[in-house]
Amino acid sequence: MLNILEELQWRGLVHQCTDLESCRRELGKPTAVYAGFDPTSDSLHVGSLLPLMMLRRFQQAGHTPVALVGGATGMVGDPSGKSDERVLQTKEALERNVAGIELQMRNFLDFDGPNAAVLVNNYDWMHSFSFLDFLRDIGKNFPVNVMLSKDSVKSRLERQDSGLSFTEFSYMLLQAYDFVYLAQHQNCKIQIGGSDQWGNITAGIDLGRRMSSQQLYGITCPLLTTSDGRKMGKTEKGAVWLSPEKTSPYEFYQYFVNVADADVLMTLRFLSEVDKTQYDAIEANMATSPGAAQRCLAESLTKLVHGDAGLQSAVQATKIFFGTEIDSLSDKELNSIFADVPSSSVARARMVEGLPLVEALCVVSLATSKSDARRAIEEGSVYVNNRKIEGTDKTLAESDLASESLIVLRRGKKKYALLRFE
Repeated sequence: MLNILEELQWRGLVHQCTDLESCRRELGKPTAVYAGFDPTSDSLHVGSLLPLMMLRRFQQAGHTPVALVGGATGMVGDPSGKSDERVLQTKEALERNVAGIELQMRNFLDFDGPNAAVLVNNYDWMHSFSFLDFLRDIGKNFPVNVMLSKDSVKSRLERQDSGLSFTEFSYMLLQAYDFVYLAQHQNCKIQIGGSDQWGNITAGIDLGRRMSSQQLYGITCPLLTTSDGRKMGKTEKGAVWLSPEKTSPYEFYQYFVNVADADVLMTLRFLSEVDKTQYDAIEANMATSPGAAQRCLAESLTKLVHGDAGLQSAVQATKIFFGTEIDSLSDKELNSIFADVPSSSVARARMVEGLPLVEALCVVSLATSKSDARRAIEEGSVYVNNRKIEGTDKTLAESDLASESLIVLRRGKKKYALLRFE
């Protein structure tokens, strides 16, 4: 079997471990390892990639990954790393989110074969608990002074502008019981998670010891943050999602191809599947091959998340933005590629009679006047769908559409505009 701890350690993915040597012995044979995912949306995001890739690495090393979707804990909300209480979701929204996340997990984990991944939802065992039963069976095993000592609780209690509700305070009990339940029913003795989950993980270990004298273990990985301390996967538009409906393959690819030099090596180690030899070569060539590490990162992650077709479309879209001729794309694809480009609209009927290009350039503000537009065309700096236009008498017609309703106009190397026909 692959020595998974060595693999995680060279990648810098072991932040804390409750008992490293005992974990090493436990992982010397096939074992079950679990990580939990909160269903706060119907899609996972870049921050979720780290625990998901951790489970994938364990499976590739011969272990059984157990992916837990928190249908029950999602009703409460984890206070770890949060400065304010989460907004509670409806049961219907949670069910929708759980279904979406389950589908995405199947792209990363193999649910067939000898060490097939297991997908569980803690609502399945929590919904039958009455409040009194939970207090008697679980709550009596939790010393309040131990709960108060956890960083996730202390940090909230010390804030003057926000407290901690009993609901969020109880979250630790729910996650702790998940660990005990999985140990009993899946023979799962190791839980993994981000460093902000240390308190919840150790609570589960303590509960297992108190309830059934089980010896459980925990491993945390660092949080996915940039060199200046910001959470990775955040943009001005919001989170970078794994769903192509929320973040297109092109936008996903662009996020990683633009990762700063200070962060790219860490991100390669944490999220990609490049091996140690490949990584060392990339690191050694950083100075002589600028951008190569980012391209490797973007290509490997886009292929993993969106498949070969998604990667090909993202690479093609990138080429288009840098001058490749545009043909047979969809409005959605072009809107994604040129999301930050100015756009203007004209009536669809203008295409029937033919819209003079000199007029179109003025409509989209790539020219200040028709004479300015003619001069730009004569200078050879005007492009329709990235094809250079030679004559000032060019008119735009149906045959010039790059998608269902869009034409891409360009002046010079980088000044783009979209013309919509509605």
